[in-house]
Amino acid sequence: MGRRRAAGWRRERVRRGHPSRSAWARARAAFIAVALLLCTTAALPARTALAAGPPSPYAFSPEARPVTGSASTTNAPRLTPGATYKSSLPSSGEIHYSLDLDATSDVYVSVTAIPTPGSTVTAGDGIKVSVEDAADGRSCSTETKRLGVSHSARPIAAWGAREVTAHLTRCNKAGIYHVIVERVRPADSTPDTWDLELFATSEPRLEQARATSAPEAWNSASPAPLTDDDVRRDGGSGFASAASIGQGVWSSDIEPGRTFFYKVPLDWGRQVYATAEMSGASSSNGYTGGALNLALYNPARGLVDDTSANYNGRRTAAELDPLPPVAYENRYAVSDRFSGMRFAGAYYLVVHLAAEVAEGYGDGPFELTLRVRVGGEEAAGPGYAGESRPGGVFEVTEGDRDAAEAAAAAGDGGGDGGDAAMTVLAVSGIGAGTVVLVVLGVWAVVARRRVGVS
Repeated sequence: MGRRRAAGWRRERVRRGHPSRSAWARARAAFIAVALLLCTTAALPARTALAAGPPSPYAFSPEARPVTGSASTTNAPRLTPGATYKSSLPSSGEIHYSLDLDATSDVYVSVTAIPTPGSTVTAGDGIKVSVEDAADGRSCSTETKRLGVSHSARPIAAWGAREVTAHLTRCNKAGIYHVIVERVRPADSTPDTWDLELFATSEPRLEQARATSAPEAWNSASPAPLTDDDVRRDGGSGFASAASIGQGVWSSDIEPGRTFFYKVPLDWGRQVYATAEMSGASSSNGYTGGALNLALYNPARGLVDDTSANYNGRRTAAELDPLPPVAYENRYAVSDRFSGMRFAGAYYLVVHLAAEVAEGYGDGPFELTLRVRVGGEEAAGPGYAGESRPGGVFEVTEGDRDAAEAAAAAGDGGGDGGDAAMTVLAVSGIGAGTVVLVVLGVWAVVARRRVGVS
């Protein structure tokens, strides 16, 4: 596979007499690339051990707190915005959680459901997430997400929200709110318990009021697909371990039944275009509907859009339809696809290859190519009056940009732990201390040279 730098989505900030941000970013990228090169041999046993068993269906956040949902609103456990939780969902009935909210913040709860690997599922299997005002029982939001045509057990997420708006009187008060999660299960699916990961976020009010209608004019044309050399980048197995990427062509190997998570930093005013491609097989042996699924989630882990492609042994692609630039006012759009593009921050591309592909074409792995283009012009943010919880979730940080640039520079490794180089260093064993010293020396030299020519 070729190696290349990430395409032109970076920005240069050069000040006379001071090192530019991009120079330091390139130095960091060089550090990670050299770390990977020096540590690969020592890390091979650990990577082999990880690959020996069956792939995990989902990697929970290491910060997830265990919580048990209540069968009724009575004694429903409290969720705190900014925190992640691990729970479970029975095959029938509702489970309840609670929120204690102020009267100014918008609050979102995303619920990721993880079906049991190998279980019998149907297109109608899924979850329903609702938020209600405990004081009067009025509904604030409801969303249902189903597995769809692929008939393949995979992680899916639905979100609920309490939004404070001037033109709606419900759900605007401070107080207790209920989060209700329910399994959607046809009679012919497996009556098993699903694991859950819950992620609660709060978005502060604005300093000044803005328009209350969604933008009507934006570039909805599909750009030409990227044809650059691809960069090796394995996806993570969950939202918390999603592999950082930016604009570019990213490749990996994927087995049937596996789900990969990637994250793309999108600032205000930027657009994302994404296509997932699956390689052809040596022979045609059957047909799998919805074999390749590509989904986009926003920084609050709310589903923006998803699409699927069928597979008959030939190279196939799943492409997201054009989406509007990131804008605060998108929340007022009627379409869920548009209203989900309401935050700046890390957007998640989730790729799943249906387990049924193995029945006709073997266990693989199959070559996966993810083409990501970032368009639009960066715009000023809406001006929040406070901090989000968790902090920085609705903004693009320097760390987000650096991680994506480092992925392109390193051209190897992937998710399940963030920076691949840091993971390799952590498992490299006795020689790690020496490697760190060598790499830090190289980093310092590269940084000085980059600064000198900036």
